[in-house]
Amino acid sequence: MPSTRGRLTQNRVLADLTWLRVGGPADWLFQPADLDDLCQFLAALAPEVPVFPMGVGSNLIVRDGGLRAVVIRLGRGFNAITIEGDTVTAGAAALDSHVARKAADAGLDLTFLRTIPGSIGGAVRMNAGCYGQYTADFIQKIHVVTRQGRLQSLAPEALEFAYRQSQLPEGAVIVGASFRAPKGDPQDLHARMTDQLAKRDASQPTKDRSAGSTFRNPAGFSSTGRADDSHELKAWKVIDDAGMRGASLGGAQMSEMHSNFLINKGGATAADLEELGEEVRNRVFQHSGIRLVWEIKRVGERLAEKQ
Repeated sequence: MPSTRGRLTQNRVLADLTWLRVGGPADWLFQPADLDDLCQFLAALAPEVPVFPMGVGSNLIVRDGGLRAVVIRLGRGFNAITIEGDTVTAGAAALDSHVARKAADAGLDLTFLRTIPGSIGGAVRMNAGCYGQYTADFIQKIHVVTRQGRLQSLAPEALEFAYRQSQLPEGAVIVGASFRAPKGDPQDLHARMTDQLAKRDASQPTKDRSAGSTFRNPAGFSSTGRADDSHELKAWKVIDDAGMRGASLGGAQMSEMHSNFLINKGGATAADLEELGEEVRNRVFQHSGIRLVWEIKRVGERLAEKQ
């Protein structure tokens, strides 16, 4: 491994870094001290060594056999938030909720980010969104470090944003993003976010160990939150129709509160969670002919593969 000013840990178990609290070890976990440290490390790292950028683990299942890669996790050197005019620039490690609040303080509307778990890097990578608004709607530039260790700024078109997905250059690490935000009254924006949080907490198992929505909506877009919102092709609706609300396997369960939330009730393995999710997909397909697509990212090796 190249020398670094940050922290480089071998065989680092990743379970405690994910919201679901599952997962085996990464070959290496690299926590760079700052941007220069990251660039120098990637430039010196052998080209054949795979890297996996990891945020706060809010939308991730790391399989029990772990990851044969260098996992890169950005921290304090990458969480700055700056505001100039109507442009909000945030580091990849800045929490979505923090960016929404700071923007609102400045009279800028990025309120859709308030209820999205995770950090800006993940929001960009997954084109996260809610209430009919998406990260891609506000993006001006995406700042990345390439696998070769070069800092680049990409236009939104380069990532080919779609519902819950983007096309990032292989091995690139998102280090920040710039957003253009519409203006609003700070008091009104904060009041809207308070209302959004109350609605989320009333309908989602926010106190359980989950990774947010498990599957993409078959309709191909997120909930709008409006009264005329249709539920027929929502993931939770087709899961309910297939009789899988509350289904469990080992320590894994599809939440009774919101059936598109896969939760760790305690002691679940990554295999429990993934196998239950696959069973839900099979039952939904048998019932309605709809093939659910995972929204949670699943990475690494199963234990049998590692052995």
